[in-house]
Amino acid sequence: MRRAADAKIFEFVRIERGNRHAGDPEAERIEVRQNLLRILPRIDSKYFYDDIGSRLFEEITQLPEYYQTRTEEALLEGIADDVVRLTGARELVELGSGAGRKIRLLLDAMRRQGQLENCVLLDINESFLRASAEELADRYPEMEVCGVVGDFLHDLESVGSGDNRLFIFLAGTIGNLYPRQLGTFLKNVCATLGPDDSFLIGLDLIKDAKRLEAAYNDSAGVTADFNLNALRVLNHRFGTTFEIDAFEHVAFYDPEREWIEMRLRALRPTTASLGESRELRFDTGDEIRTEISRKFSRETFERELVGTGLELTAWFTDPEGLFATGLVRPAIKKRSS
Repeated sequence: MRRAADAKIFEFVRIERGNRHAGDPEAERIEVRQNLLRILPRIDSKYFYDDIGSRLFEEITQLPEYYQTRTEEALLEGIADDVVRLTGARELVELGSGAGRKIRLLLDAMRRQGQLENCVLLDINESFLRASAEELADRYPEMEVCGVVGDFLHDLESVGSGDNRLFIFLAGTIGNLYPRQLGTFLKNVCATLGPDDSFLIGLDLIKDAKRLEAAYNDSAGVTADFNLNALRVLNHRFGTTFEIDAFEHVAFYDPEREWIEMRLRALRPTTASLGESRELRFDTGDEIRTEISRKFSRETFERELVGTGLELTAWFTDPEGLFATGLVRPAIKKRSS
């Protein structure tokens, strides 16, 4: 495997430190401030994921209301061998790393077919990434494991080049991208893929609004803690002064846009310093958008691929039609060039 020289990389959990593209603290600070000064203030969902947020998300995946994880796992269990045969993959590249059952289902299929050589994990949370890389290196000693600290919107080039790679982007995370981000992301993926590479994407499907809203408003309140954690991350990383207990978690389905929105709503008048003498004021009921989670059909997903250089080559769903995985490859023109 050849890796970009400017990425922060773990190889066999050995750390090489460098300057990664998305690691400019001042640029991130400016971006955070600009998003908070919008008419509807916004926090990018990547700021959920410090160590606490990563642990909370793992708790969310085990909740009874949260059908996505168990449905996707069951789907992958049934298709993993077919996916590996269809792609001929010898290297797995996961965007948003984990050492959970989903990635192991694919790695086990590669092992069964004698194709398991390399695994690359790209994730924004360094400590979570290290733990995942260590666990996979221990479980699959015949496989080279490489961890790259980065943001999949900006650092795809950091995974380097290779042949017969299967990129995976699971858990419906693609639905967290705003429309403009999604098109750019898919074009960047196409530019990163080689002619023999493939991309497996997990997609949460459109369904009854009550079931969707229940998944983001769990009775145990774990999703609420996860949502509020974004304010803790901003306070810690950028010196903002949000009062955590001044906000509550809100999640609802927008049928026109076909997405779930998560917001934080002010319970009382409150302020937050943004530094440089800038201060945000919130009246009771004012909101901050923290995440969207778009829901797809096959038709809407294929429309998003138009003009990106990618084409859908296989589509798999569970028996209830709750979740899908789409196998995507560079379009024929690129593969034959």
